[in-house]
Amino acid sequence: QVQLVESGGGLVQAGGSLRLSCAASGRTYSRYTMGWFRQAPGKERQFVAAKSWSGGTILYTDSVKGRFTISRDNAKNTVYLQMNNLKPEDTAVYYCAAKQATIAIMSRDSYDYWGQGTQVTVSS
Repeated sequence: QVQLVESGGGLVQAGGSLRLSCAASGRTYSRYTMGWFRQAPGKERQFVAAKSWSGGTILYTDSVKGRFTISRDNAKNTVYLQMNNLKPEDTAVYYCAAKQATIAIMSRDSYDYWGQGTQVTVSS
């Protein structure tokens, strides 16, 4: 079992930045691919970014490329999502997820563990 707890969400103006954190506990963290997803009201949960446990593969959805950066500190069992130049369409609940794998994965249904989510609201 892996427990995930997100933090760092909040309200920010368009063009601003936030850094989300996801702290993991439980089974060996370093061998899990970690992903970030988001869910806006009335929409399905969508892939944002993922990074393999070694850092060898990283994936981003097209709409955040160049603005968001996923990173991880295996020693702290934490994955981060640095979000810059935020837009109102980035408003959503952001979730981190974990999957025992060696590559980054986009498929939401592939992930085994999920956090409770943190709200990000971007005002125009």
